[in-house]
Formats: sequence, C-alpha cells, structure tokens
Amino acid sequence: MRLTSEFWVSALVRRVSNAGAFCVVMRKGAAEAGAVFLVNRRSSFDCDLFSPALQMSYGEDQTSERLFEERLTHATESEVDVQLQKERQFDSDIWIVEIEGCDIKDFVELQKTND
Repeated sequence: MRLTSEFWVSALVRRVSNAGAFCVVMRKGAAEAGAVFLVNRRSSFDCDLFSPALQMSYGEDQTSERLFEERLTHATESEVDVQLQKERQFDSDIWIVEIEGCDIKDFVELQKTND
C-alpha cells in the first residue's frame, strides 16, 4: 500500500530537517495522491528539479515506492519556476518541496538509467 502524498512529504521534511538541512513545503497539493516535485537548491543561482518518474519506470517489486527522475539540472530559479508553472497548469494538485543544504539523492530514490 502506497503512503499518501501528505504523509510522505511530512516524513521527507522531518528526515531532511533531522539531517541538519533545510526543507520546506512550497505548495501543498492533494493530500491523498498529489504528484510531488522536488527542488534541490544548491545555491542562489543553481537548482535541480525532480519530478515523479513515469509509471512504466516501476518494476513489479516497486509498486509502493516513489521514484523520481531529474527533470532539470543546474538550472536557474526562473527556469525551475517556468517548468513548475507548466506542471501546475496540467495538474493543479501538485506538491512542491524545496530542499537546501544536502544532496536530495540521499533522501529519495531516483529512476535507474540504462547507461
């Protein structure tokens, strides 16, 4: 059984904060199943954006996990904002969580690439 978005985000905020980094919910989405987008702020001018991985990225043994894919890397804040605005136009129930002071890859599972 998959955790609700609200519960999952709450747990992420707590884990990141306990690690001594900064984590804030910039936008609350649908409590039950809103898509979660993560912004990893590296500096004032450098951000990465992670979006939910496509459903076809999940293996049979990963039905309850949340996978993310890198959408933008080393982007400006305005580039991230433009992308998130497009996502909000498509789905108004998205969550946006911003993390600063750590590597987001320590807290979420990323989609495996076939390199």
